[in-house]
Amino acid sequence: MIFLLQSPYFKENDPRSMIIVLVIIVVFIIVMSTINIARNGIGKTSSKKGTSPRRFSKFALRRAATALGLNRDQINLLEWAFRTEGITDPEITLTNPTLLDKTFKHAFRAIEKGAETETIAEEQKSLLFSIRNRVEAVRSNTGKITSSRKLPDNMPATLTSPKGETYPVKIISAKGEELLVESPRSAVGTPIRLSRGAKIQLSFYSKSSQGYRMESRVIATIDTPRGPALQLAHSEKIEALPNRRFKRKQTHISCFFSLVRIEQRQVGRKIEKKTLVDDRRSLGTILDISAGGCAIKSAAALPPGNYLKIEFDDDHDRSHAALGRVIRTNKTGGIGGIMHIQFVKLPRKTLNTINALVFEYDQD
Repeated sequence: MIFLLQSPYFKENDPRSMIIVLVIIVVFIIVMSTINIARNGIGKTSSKKGTSPRRFSKFALRRAATALGLNRDQINLLEWAFRTEGITDPEITLTNPTLLDKTFKHAFRAIEKGAETETIAEEQKSLLFSIRNRVEAVRSNTGKITSSRKLPDNMPATLTSPKGETYPVKIISAKGEELLVESPRSAVGTPIRLSRGAKIQLSFYSKSSQGYRMESRVIATIDTPRGPALQLAHSEKIEALPNRRFKRKQTHISCFFSLVRIEQRQVGRKIEKKTLVDDRRSLGTILDISAGGCAIKSAAALPPGNYLKIEFDDDHDRSHAALGRVIRTNKTGGIGGIMHIQFVKLPRKTLNTINALVFEYDQD
């Protein structure tokens, strides 16, 4: 601005000239400040290393958590997990399952290593999984599947034959003109042949644990590198089943189960319940599991209404037990069948173990 002071138009003893020069200087400063703010933002300065990092927004976290229906204890634990992981955008993290599970997995490990006692650790893990299951329940209400052409390869499904028998199968491919599905097999592994034109029902669950059911018919049976497969007609009419409360994971875990009798008796004005566990145990395989229940395949499958004590070991050879009730039993074409079981009573440690298995927080 020195050139203005040296200008022939500027007269040292002329107050008007001095005022004009000062006004020009002020306007110049305002214009340059406005340009700098527009480029870098308020409170930010440019540097060779870039702009300053974004700060954690506690307000954004509580707004997103409240929208999910989380309580104060859940929100406090969520804030701790996000701050520990350096999360700056809570809303984006809560809508991104991959990022959320990465954050929660680190929090899960931190709880295991840092909790003062095992009891405190189990309480905090239980709170963490209550948040994760709530997010999963909200997420399952979006992204509905409307066409069998959108089904991913290798998706587990259940095929119901014209006789009402159910078989676990996998979807090989949905990309062609027909839906290619593994041929169902008997209890001894023999492929079951279904006639051309036979009407079948296919049930499956998406990654968000939303259940679906569709009607189809057999077009042909063909040989593939994976063995015999069924060509089924595609369907644009897929029925969404009532939402499951918890995410479910396909497994292959050996277990034992025992019949449980629950006796009730009147003692004054109160009713006392006594649980009697049968000494005889039957062998089964847990095909899928969630915090709410599991499916067990066994040659000694029991009918609906029975109570069972289920015992199994986790990957760390720790034993777990649960009390469940058989909701329904599907025949598999051979001896026994698949029992669909709802958990009635679970120790907190067992529930945390199941959740860690479902969300894969127990894996390295």
